[in-house]
Amino acid sequence: MPVQFSTLALYGAAALAEIGGCFAFWACLRNGQSALWLVPGLVLLAAFAWLLTLAPSDHAGRAYAAYGGIYITASLLWLWLVEGRAPDHWDLLGGALAVAAAGIIPFAPRAG
Repeated sequence: MPVQFSTLALYGAAALAEIGGCFAFWACLRNGQSALWLVPGLVLLAAFAWLLTLAPSDHAGRAYAAYGGIYITASLLWLWLVEGRAPDHWDLLGGALAVAAAGIIPFAPRAG
């Protein structure tokens, strides 16, 4: 891995890039913002894909699956901090379950 990051920081940066990139498309296609929003959206989505290649995993599918819990948590933070809508108790319960479930993937003992 050419750049050293802690896994959590790496996944956090990937989540921010993915959510920001997707939000740029949302802003353009759903909220009527200028098509110029798509330019940073594409850059952020490319950064997201690159960041996930730095994940410390031998298999892409496991890296993506473990990242899923972080993505869900980051999405709920985005809902609250950027969109101004506090997550309700169902959002928080779902997020907690997703993080717990995704956490099994990188820490499970593997044969051979």
